[in-house]
Amino acid sequence: MAKKRPNVVPIVEDARQPLKYRMLVPMVDVIFSDVAQPDQARIVAMNANMFLKNNGWFIISIKASCVDSTAAPEAVFAAEIDKLRKEKCRPKEQLTLEPYHRDHAVVIGTFRPPAKKAE
Repeated sequence: MAKKRPNVVPIVEDARQPLKYRMLVPMVDVIFSDVAQPDQARIVAMNANMFLKNNGWFIISIKASCVDSTAAPEAVFAAEIDKLRKEKCRPKEQLTLEPYHRDHAVVIGTFRPPAKKAE
């Protein structure tokens, strides 16, 4: 896909160490993450802080069993969303990938959205 779209840059590097590729990646509008790691919400938040523009979008694919195989998937999804909220990420939508992938969800949201104006 990146060969046909010049605005898509795949990063083949350890996402837990964004300092290794900081010189290669500018500020971006969207981050897509499908890392299947126990700390994937932290990984997204760390990369968003470094590379995502204010009011930019993130898309994270959460595999519940990679985060906590002993907890119910719904509890894992809720915990990951809470972690994202604490890091200035504002989830807008959550979709399960049933029946295609069991215990998977995709969360879409914005990073550092503008403050709501008091009316």
